[in-house]
Amino acid sequence: MLDVGFGHGESTIEMAAAEPDLDVVGVEVHTPGVVTVLDAIEHHGLHHIRVVHGDLLPFLDRVPPGSLAAVRVYFPDPWKKRRNFHRRLVAPDVVSALTVRLRVGGTLHLATAIAHSADSLRAVCDSEPRLSGGLIERPDSRPHTRFEQRGLDAGRSPTDLLYTRVVTSGV
Repeated sequence: MLDVGFGHGESTIEMAAAEPDLDVVGVEVHTPGVVTVLDAIEHHGLHHIRVVHGDLLPFLDRVPPGSLAAVRVYFPDPWKKRRNFHRRLVAPDVVSALTVRLRVGGTLHLATAIAHSADSLRAVCDSEPRLSGGLIERPDSRPHTRFEQRGLDAGRSPTDLLYTRVVTSGV
């Protein structure tokens, strides 16, 4: 399972503790979050977590096609200004690269608390022909994150999207 942009790491740690048989690779650029997860690995015996400190796309070059059971992208930066849209993590090229690495039946779970970001995430994922899915109820298994709480405090409801890799052709 690939956990993309885990921020401060609390949800990664909580979910990994709840699923000790699931190997987790977390990718994050935020150094304090990386340190938090590394500390949890050492002090809480979460040895099934691996951490990549850096950008997702260069790391994906090292991940074989069809090797992931799941990808999680929770509360990515929405980059609200149009001039910054190119910085959004969930873009067509990134979703395509993630989809290639999902095995058939593997899942892509996204969450956001910003409406226009939810629309953008959904549009990008809906346009990927190897994925099927869409809006789901917030799963109890997804811990609350700091970013989700900020959205709730601002009166915004979280949106969860779940997609499944359904097509084997076209890698």
